[in-house]
Amino acid sequence: MPQSLFWTEMAYRTVKSLRWPVDLFFQKRYGCRAMMLETVAAVPGMVGGMLLHCRSLRKFEHSGGWIKALIEEAENERMHLMTFMEVAQPRWYERALVFTVQGVFFNAYFLGYLISPKFAHRVVGYLEEEAIHSYTEFLAEVDRGNIENVPAPAIAIDYWRLPPESTLRDVVVAVRADEAHHRDVNHFASDIHFQGRELKEAPAPVGYH
Repeated sequence: MPQSLFWTEMAYRTVKSLRWPVDLFFQKRYGCRAMMLETVAAVPGMVGGMLLHCRSLRKFEHSGGWIKALIEEAENERMHLMTFMEVAQPRWYERALVFTVQGVFFNAYFLGYLISPKFAHRVVGYLEEEAIHSYTEFLAEVDRGNIENVPAPAIAIDYWRLPPESTLRDVVVAVRADEAHHRDVNHFASDIHFQGRELKEAPAPVGYH
């Protein structure tokens, strides 16, 4: 098996193995599921951006916009979390789980990025694909009436510049679009590494958020 296919398969299987416990724990509680997803999703951009920032300082070189792109991703994911904290009203043990998962994932991803950025970005690309799937299920539950389509939180209206009358459904649609962008960015970053190039050699997709 070519090396690129091996790492891609490893990344895919890693992400799929993480989905099962999330499905088991949260089941149909999509607001809390989203909160957990965003706790994890907000880590990679910050880790990648931080490591690229340090590399830029050490080597006195530009990053091609990738530091900005990854930090923007992290901030966007943080705003997703802030939004769903308003919607989900997590229980104390779910907050404790978030604290634990974030600590474990941060350290694992930090180490993974140091060892293989191409694998790390591919993992994030597949994580974002899972997020898109989860938000699509979330929308289906809202459309069926199983989840109340409440007014959008003020923080979401302000951040995404939504109309004042926007609802939870509008927020989920906006968040899902963000995740699709992050999926494409991270698969693109992984592809650059698999081609034997550095990120700075390809213009970063900045300015989306």
